[in-house]
Amino acid sequence: MTVVDDGARVFIGGRFRAAEASTPVLEAATGARLGDGAAAGEAEVDAAVAAARAALPGWASTPAADRAAVMGGLADELLARASSTDELCTRENGMPIRLSRGANGFFPAGLLRYYAGLIGQTAAEEIRPAAIGHTIVRREPVGVVGAIVPWNYPQALAAFKLAPALAAGCTVVLKASPETALDALIFAEAALAAGLPAGVLNVLAGGPDTGAHLVSHPGVDKVSFTGSTAVGRLIAQECGRLLRPVTLELGGKSAAVILEDADLDTTVKGLKNASFVNNGQTCHLNSRILAPKSRYGEVVDALAALTAGLKVGDPLDKSTDVGPLVSSRQRDRVLGYIEAGKADGARLVAGGGIPADQPDGWFVSPTLFADVDNSARIAQEEIFGPVLAVIPYETEQQAIDLANASEYGLGGTVWSADAERATDVARAIHTGTVGVNDYQLDIAAPFGGVKASGLGRELGPEGLAAYQNLKSIYRIGPAAE
Repeated sequence: MTVVDDGARVFIGGRFRAAEASTPVLEAATGARLGDGAAAGEAEVDAAVAAARAALPGWASTPAADRAAVMGGLADELLARASSTDELCTRENGMPIRLSRGANGFFPAGLLRYYAGLIGQTAAEEIRPAAIGHTIVRREPVGVVGAIVPWNYPQALAAFKLAPALAAGCTVVLKASPETALDALIFAEAALAAGLPAGVLNVLAGGPDTGAHLVSHPGVDKVSFTGSTAVGRLIAQECGRLLRPVTLELGGKSAAVILEDADLDTTVKGLKNASFVNNGQTCHLNSRILAPKSRYGEVVDALAALTAGLKVGDPLDKSTDVGPLVSSRQRDRVLGYIEAGKADGARLVAGGGIPADQPDGWFVSPTLFADVDNSARIAQEEIFGPVLAVIPYETEQQAIDLANASEYGLGGTVWSADAERATDVARAIHTGTVGVNDYQLDIAAPFGGVKASGLGRELGPEGLAAYQNLKSIYRIGPAAE
């Protein structure tokens, strides 16, 4: 096994430096050491923010076309590293390599190119007629961004923030999770190779204390966070105190509503991705399956066959469906929820423990519970593992009510032979995103949640607007030709 032995590093002001403290990064499938990641302290956060502030005037005043060209070069450099990036991410967090190749290898470059194109089409100023004279509405970069990303989709979710922020003319301090501290530095390597000006992107890793210092830092103008709802509430509280803009993409407990007329083969094939993607370590996961009582046994049997048939094993094997969880702590958390499901009286249909043939690493068997009450813990709390709960309903309205009976509202799906009927049900579900007979994010459309699933939107033009301030300049007289 290859070990990354460059030593723990941070990237500040356009150069790498040895981290003042480090923490081991472990391979999810084996528990063996991959390398050492930074555990950045307050001094390193201060230096990164200072570098971002120093670089802000130059990057903000760079013409949009020139920023777009540099972003294109950054995309090229990321693609040149894609094969090693996707493998490293898989080893860090257990993501099956088939998924990692897209999410960590190719997606970041695609998103950079999308926003590079979008900024070229977005006028910096717009003239609006006024009662007296006219108003120039001007879009300006919000400033220095503190971007905090989780371990589950480390490259993709970093790109959610970096691409629109760089396009808008912001500078960034990217804080990665300790579990995926190694792959985060690939952004820094690519930035150097692409000629991104020093200080525009700064990269470090660390735990809660590192993130807290970045969030409250007086040199930060905006915070963008993806992670748990519990941490998101703390960040929202601090940003509220500081009157600092914040984007929060938080947890979910999304429902898949299977209508009576759904084609079950198509539905189950779709739920393989929507409900088990990335070993269950996905915020928009459809982990509540709402099934009509008239077909309940049929649905449970089909889902049981799906769950039991998933290939669990080495995430670097292209045929693997479900790899390990990211850490022993996460595995134990998921196993605790499985025990809670049993204690609450749910019927265990498949899985329910550690696979007998996977003694190393942090594996949990894909697990299916039936006869689950929607108020049970496994139906209300985000598990972040391969555990599904099947909940019966009698009427379409009851299905909608059950889907909405959650503190979360991030994703969801509706399955039906009648796409228009399914769309009407989708409209009635209180959530930020919902798929009809599928679930695929669209980079040109806003993504985010309602209720405890977060604030604000990423992706699409809305994602760019989140990194811009609006200024109105009132002028008397006609606008210049």
